[in-house]
Amino acid sequence: MKLEVKKIGNSTGLILPKELLTKLNIAQGDWLSVIENSDGSVRLSPLDPTFERGMEIAEKAMKTYRNALSELAK
Repeated sequence: MKLEVKKIGNSTGLILPKELLTKLNIAQGDWLSVIENSDGSVRLSPLDPTFERGMEIAEKAMKTYRNALSELAK
């Protein structure tokens, strides 16, 4: 499947075909999570608010306990 990057008003976006929206189980107004892979590709998936909140908590904990985590990693 090929998607064209288009100018939409003052922004740039992608128009997703109906088949892809159905496959991803998303609709207009939904949010997507974008994951960048090491090979330069990206992965799109529906945003999971519970997962996002968990990641915010984990990032805060990692920042708070950076030194302890660094020692444990040795």
